[in-house]
Amino acid sequence: MNKPVIINTTPVPMLDLKAQHEPIKEEIKTALKKILDSGRFILGDNVTSFEEEVASYHGVGHAVALGSGTDALYLSLRALDITQGDEVITTPFTFIATAEAITYVGAIPVFADIDRRTMNISPSEIEKKITNRTKAIIVVHLFGQPADMDEIMGIARRHGLKVIEDTAQAFGARYRGKPIGAMGDAGCFSFYPSKNLGAYGDGGMMITPSAGICERVKILRNHGTVGPYQHDFIGYNSRLDEIQAAILRIKLARIDTYNSRRREVAARYTSLLAGAVECPRELDDRTHVYHQYTILTPQRAAVEMALKHNAISCVVYYPLPLHLQRAFDYLGYREGDFPLSESAASEVLSLPIYPEMDLDKAEMISQIILNALG
Repeated sequence: MNKPVIINTTPVPMLDLKAQHEPIKEEIKTALKKILDSGRFILGDNVTSFEEEVASYHGVGHAVALGSGTDALYLSLRALDITQGDEVITTPFTFIATAEAITYVGAIPVFADIDRRTMNISPSEIEKKITNRTKAIIVVHLFGQPADMDEIMGIARRHGLKVIEDTAQAFGARYRGKPIGAMGDAGCFSFYPSKNLGAYGDGGMMITPSAGICERVKILRNHGTVGPYQHDFIGYNSRLDEIQAAILRIKLARIDTYNSRRREVAARYTSLLAGAVECPRELDDRTHVYHQYTILTPQRAAVEMALKHNAISCVVYYPLPLHLQRAFDYLGYREGDFPLSESAASEVLSLPIYPEMDLDKAEMISQIILNALG
């Protein structure tokens, strides 16, 4: 293997949260002072307002702020009465939290392979996995790319299944003009700091068109409380704090700008790399928000080495599909069961992308990749 050509020595991170903070830091300081002066830190006015603003943004009636995106998935499953022995179909090519949440309620994750065009779960593969024990589908909008929601919702209607959208990586994405997260029975968001809409700590949210699901999740997030020290069932502790809600409200007002800038960086990458690697696909009927800009190449090792020699960050999301993780050995899956997920895992590489990233950095990174590929 040829030694990589060095054309850059200044480190380029996967994302730069300091750069995002700088323009809004005074607004955040003002908001934090009000909270500190108020003495109200949990489930206060900022949480309520943030819930209302996110619900309005997505055109749904209800939103519940929670402690994490994983909690949003778990509590949504509980609110939908998914329980011991039920089967929930999802993708093996995602972060483990998606399937973890299924196990938390005692249900069984059933994996279905992906569509390589989008790297999201394939509707035709979902249909093959449905049994009389199937109760729900968790759809992941991976890397900011919307899944094929019309087909998936059609399958769910035909078989009487619930649909939860794992929208942890896709805040602001749209499918045929509709906001992602607003089409299923529940949409679940993560506000982990690296997300498109990120907090300064952990946070999550569930949105839903159903008042009943909303009320159930609100009760569950606060120890099953139905009245002062009255608990009709066992709940959970998953309450977004006022400080995170205030920060997220400030950033929510800018989310479309943030996503637009991500799309500009992505477009520059694609214009330079198309043909040399497999770039993320911009399908005509959906808006990708590029939580990650993820290429596929069988020459990943060479590209990765060249980038690292040039002080460019890059990450493999995800190197081992869930069906091959030791944590899920009990499900009995084997290598070869999901060939498209396994193929993607062997070729994916995510490149730096964030709203504040200069386009010349995307050009320089692209040139390093092209040099590596010869």
